[in-house]
Amino acid sequence: MTRPSTHIRRLLGWGRTVARHGALRLLEESPNTPAQVRTLCRIARFGTRQPEVPDYAGAFRAIGPAAIKLGQTLATRPDLVGEEAARNLLSLQDSLPAVDFALIRREIESTFERPLESLYAEFDPVPVGAASVAQVHRAVTTDGRHVAVKVLRPGVREKFARDIDTYEWAAAHLEALGGEASRLRPRMVIANFKRWTVRELDLRREAASASELAEAMHAFAGYRVPSIDWDRTNGRVMTLDWIDGIKISDNAAIDAAGHDRKELASRLVLAFLTQAISGGFFHADMHQGNLFVEPDGTITAIDFGIMGRIDRRARQWLAEILYGLTTGNYRRVAEIHFEAQYVPSYHSVDEFATALRAVGEPMRGKPVSELSVGQMLDGLFAITRDFDMQTQPHLLLLQKTMVMVEGIATQLDPGINLWDTAAPFVRSWIRDELGPEAAIAERLRTDAETLLRVPDLIRRIEERFPAKGGAPEAPPLPEIPLMWDRDRRRTFPVWLGYLFSGAAGAAVVAAGFTLGWWG
Repeated sequence: MTRPSTHIRRLLGWGRTVARHGALRLLEESPNTPAQVRTLCRIARFGTRQPEVPDYAGAFRAIGPAAIKLGQTLATRPDLVGEEAARNLLSLQDSLPAVDFALIRREIESTFERPLESLYAEFDPVPVGAASVAQVHRAVTTDGRHVAVKVLRPGVREKFARDIDTYEWAAAHLEALGGEASRLRPRMVIANFKRWTVRELDLRREAASASELAEAMHAFAGYRVPSIDWDRTNGRVMTLDWIDGIKISDNAAIDAAGHDRKELASRLVLAFLTQAISGGFFHADMHQGNLFVEPDGTITAIDFGIMGRIDRRARQWLAEILYGLTTGNYRRVAEIHFEAQYVPSYHSVDEFATALRAVGEPMRGKPVSELSVGQMLDGLFAITRDFDMQTQPHLLLLQKTMVMVEGIATQLDPGINLWDTAAPFVRSWIRDELGPEAAIAERLRTDAETLLRVPDLIRRIEERFPAKGGAPEAPPLPEIPLMWDRDRRRTFPVWLGYLFSGAAGAAVVAAGFTLGWWG
């Protein structure tokens, strides 16, 4: 088990990096930041020079790969990091210098226990992309197929494991302070982040996700997922079809190729809704670098390390919420939040409906260039605190992806209205899934299944697993001993000693810079 002193040392080191980018002001100036965290922030920034304009994305990029992924996750949480930081973090691109090809060759050959040439007839040593987790090379297989080969960076799994260990420790101590820190559920945020990164660090899981999404979207015209070469895929290497297309962010090339950008924008939005609402399984990393337009106009997606999944009941609530916001039925939207137990029952449905109206009315009938889904989410986050709504981690990826899709659709067609684009799809889905015929069919199916169960078994299951509303049951979280619990019987708590030692160390470092000890 990692010692608390190691966690604190890492946090102080990261804190100094964040401070040099001017990003610690966010924590120090927030009225919701616990006093203990403010103290650590002051120690971390002692002796640093902070720029006037914070660069949150630059700070996470400077810390390293795991921090880049964490920063992308926090970009979906304006309630947690503030609107300014969330907007800045959305620009955080997952790009790092390439790993030397000799290391990549060794990684491929060791994991397959075969020479590289027995797998690929040609292999370009210069990568086409290098990110925090892996890098991608172009190759030709021994049977003549043009492919992309994704290879994990050597040592990346171990690096992520160390950093996430400290994230969990810090989140546990932050949540234990209570108040606003407890409501925002930082431990659950990190638990979800850990699950996402564990999946992303196993390329077999990514390949399986790509295969599942391809199967789910096979009937959606104009959207494609590359095929997986399973014979050349394992936990550290993934091989899939090479995509010859234009990056969806290249408007000039798209126009030159004769594609209709308005139609592409609309199709992208509908593809996302089809995945999220119809299938409950969606590509959750839909940034501009992961989407291409092929010569025939097909939108092709890549990079399936981060996928989102929503159960059927949550999808029904989501569809009704979206439809209620587009039609102005705020009362129904409010009722859904209470049915799902997102809002505690001691609040007023009518008051919550009024708060939703304040968020939704400015959105209706406006193009994204004037008001956006991102702004709507910011507004919704702003009212969560007033109504004691806890964070719903199972919806974080959905919120992140909605913002990404909005950004790409707006870039393709600045005049697009996402509400008008989404409304017919959502209306049709609600009619098919929640209409009278669907309700009767669902009831018959449910009743038939119930009759086939043993009544006593049903009673035992229902006693053990009572209904808990819209949020899925939280997974078990690791036990993390808190410093003050261990040191409660001591006269001088050790964590105060850590703070004192950290302050003394920071003072020595600052003095060293002042006197020129460090050059």
